[in-house]
Amino acid sequence: HLHDYLQEMNREVLSKYDVMSLAEGAGMITSTALNFVDEDRKELNMGYHFEGTNLGYIPGYFKKMGPFSLVDFKKIYSDWDAVYDKKGWGTIYLGNHDQPRMTSRWGNDSMEFRAVSSKMLTTFLLSMRGTPYYYNGDEIGMVNAKFDKIEDYRDIETIAEYEKVKIAGGDLKQFIEDQKTGGARDNGRTPFQWNSSKNGGFTKAEPWLKVNDNHITLNAEAQEKDANSVLNYFRKMTKLRKTNPILVYGKYTLLDKENPNVYAFTRELNGKKVLVLLNFSSKNALANTGLNISKAKVLIDNYGKASKNGALRPYESVIYELK
Repeated sequence: HLHDYLQEMNREVLSKYDVMSLAEGAGMITSTALNFVDEDRKELNMGYHFEGTNLGYIPGYFKKMGPFSLVDFKKIYSDWDAVYDKKGWGTIYLGNHDQPRMTSRWGNDSMEFRAVSSKMLTTFLLSMRGTPYYYNGDEIGMVNAKFDKIEDYRDIETIAEYEKVKIAGGDLKQFIEDQKTGGARDNGRTPFQWNSSKNGGFTKAEPWLKVNDNHITLNAEAQEKDANSVLNYFRKMTKLRKTNPILVYGKYTLLDKENPNVYAFTRELNGKKVLVLLNFSSKNALANTGLNISKAKVLIDNYGKASKNGALRPYESVIYELK
């Protein structure tokens, strides 16, 4: 009776107010999604899917992550875009309170690439069709806490799994190392880093979780003063999306789909077209889109100046307006 209940809730409650409804659709798959968000069914407005966030985990282990395939990543998000091509409306997100930090998981949290990869991921989220959801702290590029001791964790699931490994005589050191990358929900739950003061300016009391040690340099106050910061790039990309309906409603077309390093796609609306190029790797990469971008206008680039031949630096992202 799930859909009976949702339709009743819509009829008796949601339809009477100016509200938006979102489903945490843990069991939602591409073939059933429209049963929840097709406007004609009068149920919900949009729903989360979890196919993207499940990518890269090694079966048989507790949140142990291996390298993920960008080709698989592109297929997941392209398949979900296709669900809402004619009806309904989707969502797009890369992190939440149960996930590792976006930049640590999908980008590169090293000092060399943290900022640029965070900006690249922001470009992805805010140039895809569907409503983007952004997790608190990702707008300044916060990264995984990477605690070294189980005593620093508070997540009951992580603690319970640690005890299971301990009882089984397993490798506890390896378990802790695994949680630094793909596991431990507490990675995304550390206090927001407002400034470089004690506890990142979050509280004068003892916080529930330790603040990441990198708050000394990675914090909102420092980024407010830096025109090239992750925070100010997030603002620029948000403004670009809000002032260009093509990035919200435009038709999505995946290009160069077998490229293992570059995610390339176009958005089209009312006779206009933009090209989005995203290098998900730590090396130079080339996008083979078949499009001539020599005369294209650069709308935004996370390095500050983009090439005109599809060549991309590590974690570079660029949006071209095609002529």
